[in-house]
Amino acid sequence: MDRETILVLDFGSQYGQLIARRLREMDIHSEIVGHDISAEDIRARKARALILSGGPASVYEDDAPQLSAGVIDLELPVLGICYGLHALADALGGKIDASPAREFGRTELTVTDEACPLFAGLPHTQTVWMSHGDRIEDIHGAGLHVAAKCPASPVAAFAHESRPLFGVQFHPEVHHSEHGGDVLRNFAYRVAGCRGTWKMASFIDESVEKIRAQVGDADIVCGLSGGVDSSVAAALIAKAVPDQLHCIFVDNGLLRQGEVDEVASAFRAAFPALDLRVIDAGELFLKNLAGVTDPETKRKRIGHDFIEVFREAAAEIRDAKFLAQGTLYPDVIESRSPRGGPSATIKTHHNVGGLPEELGFELVEPLRELFKDEVRRVGAELGLPDNLTQRQPFPGPGLAVRCLGEVTAERLAILRQADAIVTEEIRHADLYHKIWQSLAVLLPVATVGVMGDQRTYESACAIRAVESTDGMTADWFRMPYDVLERMANRIVNEVRGINRVAYDISSKPPATIEWE
Repeated sequence: MDRETILVLDFGSQYGQLIARRLREMDIHSEIVGHDISAEDIRARKARALILSGGPASVYEDDAPQLSAGVIDLELPVLGICYGLHALADALGGKIDASPAREFGRTELTVTDEACPLFAGLPHTQTVWMSHGDRIEDIHGAGLHVAAKCPASPVAAFAHESRPLFGVQFHPEVHHSEHGGDVLRNFAYRVAGCRGTWKMASFIDESVEKIRAQVGDADIVCGLSGGVDSSVAAALIAKAVPDQLHCIFVDNGLLRQGEVDEVASAFRAAFPALDLRVIDAGELFLKNLAGVTDPETKRKRIGHDFIEVFREAAAEIRDAKFLAQGTLYPDVIESRSPRGGPSATIKTHHNVGGLPEELGFELVEPLRELFKDEVRRVGAELGLPDNLTQRQPFPGPGLAVRCLGEVTAERLAILRQADAIVTEEIRHADLYHKIWQSLAVLLPVATVGVMGDQRTYESACAIRAVESTDGMTADWFRMPYDVLERMANRIVNEVRGINRVAYDISSKPPATIEWE
């Protein structure tokens, strides 16, 4: 595949992933790399262009991140965004200082250089999204000229007089910038000369050849959870080496209503010859969760039990040398800090990716270059049904982290019924694919109610639904009142053990999507 790669140099921006995603949506391959990548490494990657991301620092600080020596001398097209604009201007000899008036949010941009290719075909004035406290004070002598301005930023965009070097103070990668996507497209296509060769069909062909070359004649074990990532990874490997793939589906007793049969049936229908082994381990998981209420302890015990069950099942596949994982690109880039510091653990994530190295397998990670939406497109190209490729995310520990307090068979049964009703009503209202994630949560509190002229003292249930593009941030979904009413009425009337229903209107941050 002819990859036209644009590298995104990450200076610590909260929007770094968005830049890469916007480029991928334009059929242009993009990678996020550290801001300190060397000129030699950039050359080795055969990059077509560079984009310098925003970041929280100020270029005039002593420890401010800088471009590596020789990067701007590579004669590659470069676009600096926010801090990236400052870093590029600083490297060229411009002056940056604290702005007398900070800009956060929407503002009006006026294009002053009609010939600037970034704004070709775009309105003379447009709404853009700002998020900065510094600004360029002087670009004289740096070979730059002003291409656009804003009320508080006399240099809201610049262009070099003779080289393909550009900078914008605003964030074109966010939807709030009215023509931001067009600015990025102009840079990629008009300036960098990209043609848009990043196609999922080409990716599949390339991945099949890579998998075959990596595994040879050896067998592969894949932990199939029924989620999008593991399902598509398994489908891609099945296309490459169908007779060498063995899928293990661990039923931990913490899955949703009918989920085991649904996933197994869908996969066997799509790949009739596939070796799919369903391991019923529900009793073991519930036994080891008895009396546990701490969320992290739950996750760790579930993770430990999963590894032990998977280890035992995998040992029966004697010729297996490889372990398939559904690792995605966000998993890769979130594991490293652009400033070199450790990230705080919000909560432990459990999935097949958590399997320890001592299992003795080499890893096969065919999706590690892709974002979630691209994974869904690959799944569709491979012929997987929508009920697998378009499934909402589901946590590795399953309903255990939605059953607040102690996890018991009785409480899980109550939660499964409530969760099924939430999903049924959302599908009935044709909202399932408009919501990133929806769920029911069983709370560890009982409330007083009255049913049939009698006092009740039963559990409360919360409904959670959020909108998101990647799960990193999320906003609560504005559920129609009639849908909420049907959910609440059905849960209280059909699920014995619940007499009260609440709707969670917290966004992420400050809350997380899951309650535990």
